[in-house]
Amino acid sequence: MTAPVLKITPGIQSYAWGKKGSSSLAAQLGERCISDFKVDEEKTYAELWMGTHPNLPSRLTASSSTTLSDALSSNPALIGSAVGKAFPDTKDGSLPFLFKVLSIGTALSIQAHPDKPLAERLFKERPDVYKDNNHKPEMAIALTPFLAFLNFLPLPMILLHLLSVPELSALVSSDLVDSLASSLSLPTTRPPNTSDFTSAKSTPPTSDQKKLLQQIFGAFMSAPEAKVESAISSLVARYGAKKDIAESEKELVDLALMLNEQYPGDVGVLCVFLLNVVQLKEGEAAFLGANMPHAYISGDIIECMATSDNVVRAGLTPKLRDVDTLVSMLTYEAGPGSKQLLRPETWSRDSDGKSQLYDPPIAEFSVLRVELQKGEKAGHAAVDGPSLVVVTAGKGKVQWQGKKSGSEEIGKGDVLFVGAGQEVKWEGGEELVFFRAYVEAPKE
Repeated sequence: MTAPVLKITPGIQSYAWGKKGSSSLAAQLGERCISDFKVDEEKTYAELWMGTHPNLPSRLTASSSTTLSDALSSNPALIGSAVGKAFPDTKDGSLPFLFKVLSIGTALSIQAHPDKPLAERLFKERPDVYKDNNHKPEMAIALTPFLAFLNFLPLPMILLHLLSVPELSALVSSDLVDSLASSLSLPTTRPPNTSDFTSAKSTPPTSDQKKLLQQIFGAFMSAPEAKVESAISSLVARYGAKKDIAESEKELVDLALMLNEQYPGDVGVLCVFLLNVVQLKEGEAAFLGANMPHAYISGDIIECMATSDNVVRAGLTPKLRDVDTLVSMLTYEAGPGSKQLLRPETWSRDSDGKSQLYDPPIAEFSVLRVELQKGEKAGHAAVDGPSLVVVTAGKGKVQWQGKKSGSEEIGKGDVLFVGAGQEVKWEGGEELVFFRAYVEAPKE
């Protein structure tokens, strides 16, 4: 591997929550860039993986046994000396980030990703479940309208739901409800006056309020199965009859019913009353730090994360649930879902001003979004670390100069690697849209 820019072959993951057959964008892209892959219309395809994670490493070609990490370990200049020093694992050819396209047909699990110390401990104690020792902060960029649970609601809204939704009283004690209300200086009158809660100032939780929220969330997630199923059965019946629905519940009715259809009687259905429901439009993004509860519900996204596959789950899943770990690990920050949004800025190193930069507050990755009409160009100055590129729409061309100059025609579904220190120029041929994930060494 000597060319500084080249097409590579990613991998495709088929999970139950993905979209079926060719309705999955991940599958559409995979069929174009994985020569030995054909879409089965009866299967669900969830994720296109691009990177060096050992669970599904990218290869140089579909027929090659050489992985991208093999090639990078043999050519460390493609990673760059600064990134190599900052991220020691790159000496084995491992990128610090994992790049994905997700197609979400049914909701993913209520989950969180561990921070680095917890990841190391979980990997040591349960390597059969937690298969690496890295943390997993992640960013999602919407390709289509995207719906997700993102972190805990503001505490006044959680209290409003606890007072308004009768089915929750079987799961959360009145003492906890009273304690939360007292900490917020809000009444416990039933039915509550909605305006008292919606107008209440949303401030970051105190340490005592975080403990209360942990107890409330723990009560939900560890409640006896029979109690949970009874509560959800009553909730679904009430919503189906369209009677006695409080004002604060109305916008959640359809989502609760949909989640119950997907995961009947699952405690995750009740998370509509604890977590922010956030809708992102195309191009909007959210960043999720370690130990933050979330669940993707529907849509297609670009996702980038630190190189890890660690997930701690507790609802909306047939997979292993680790409720005790999830309840103990969360930070219990609470506030509007907008706090998780990440707004892009024009990338200063694009000479043509066509690149939007999504730059989360971590060292492992940043992501660019580029949209070019026919004949439009974007000139990317050299980046000190390696990059991965996925073309999500249209076609065009990439060119590069240097000791090994060259060019490639690119189109929807193509995935490319760009080596450290390589300037590249892009040109649109037909409404070209691509995303470029890269890493640079943190500035001193």
